[in-house]
Amino acid sequence: MRSAPEKLKSLVRKEVELLGYELVGVEMTGQGKGGSLLRIYIDHEDGIVLDDCVQVSHQVSGVLDVEDPIKEQYQLEVSSPGMDRPLFEQAHFERFQGSMVRVKTRTKIENRHRFKGVLSGIEENQVLIEEDGTLYRIPIELIDSARVIPEF
Repeated sequence: MRSAPEKLKSLVRKEVELLGYELVGVEMTGQGKGGSLLRIYIDHEDGIVLDDCVQVSHQVSGVLDVEDPIKEQYQLEVSSPGMDRPLFEQAHFERFQGSMVRVKTRTKIENRHRFKGVLSGIEENQVLIEEDGTLYRIPIELIDSARVIPEF
């Protein structure tokens, strides 16, 4: 998964949890000449509104300015996980077992990078996806991104 470095996640987690929110995940994307995007997903049992994102953004931004863990230019974005919630950790895959998911892998598994099906569980660090009657075993460390597909 396009997860941020562990030191950065730890720093962000501390600030987010001090404010009373759950840290869903931290992504660092687009690293290079034009700068990076640091995306932080937060959640709360009462849901997330714009003021929550502003509060977390202000707090985390201040700490990042002081600690300076990101040497290149970057933009900070704070967001709710939304209905198509990203899955970052093993606990997320366990929590959303039985949901429809979309998974993209870093390397090909059975000649493909993309999977869409029911999240059947996790076994031995492998995410189990059932798609059209076939069970795929995807090593969690090979997952580039995973999201819940909202069902209406």
